[in-house]
Formats: sequence, C-alpha cells, structure tokens
Amino acid sequence: MPTQEELIELTLEELSYYNGKDGKPAYIAVQGFIYDVTNSSFWQNGSHNGFEAGQDLTDIIINQSPHGLENLSRVPKIGIVVTGE
Repeated sequence: MPTQEELIELTLEELSYYNGKDGKPAYIAVQGFIYDVTNSSFWQNGSHNGFEAGQDLTDIIINQSPHGLENLSRVPKIGIVVTGE
C-alpha cells in the first residue's frame, strides 16, 4: 500500500474520469479514500451490481452492501478525495 505521501489526490470531479470504461482505470471513493478496483473480477468494465466506478460510493457500501467495508481490504487504497480549490 502506498504511504500517505504516495497517495494520489483527486476531487470527485476528477474521480469521475476513472469509471473503468473505454480502457480507463476504475476507481471508487469510500469514506474519503480512493480505491483502485480496476483488476477486481467483481468490477468488470467499471460496474458492480449496477453501481458504477468513478464516484463516491460511501453511502451505498455502508448502507446497502452485504459485505460493508470488509471487501475494500482486497483492493489497493491509492488516494484521497480532496475538495476542488
């Protein structure tokens, strides 16, 4: 896992580019952290159970996912969400 200094910083607007479509990486944000789900077999083409990569899925994962936060330990934590300034 990258150290705090190595984590990328993206706004939610920038995160939306990383939707897993057209060969782009698939990133999701949860609780302020960005996770790379590109190589997860569960996130084919940036989609998992009707949810799309490239956005903040905190509410969905905490309140709707049967696994909650536990499966995030299986994918790389690569960054943090920042506010656009």
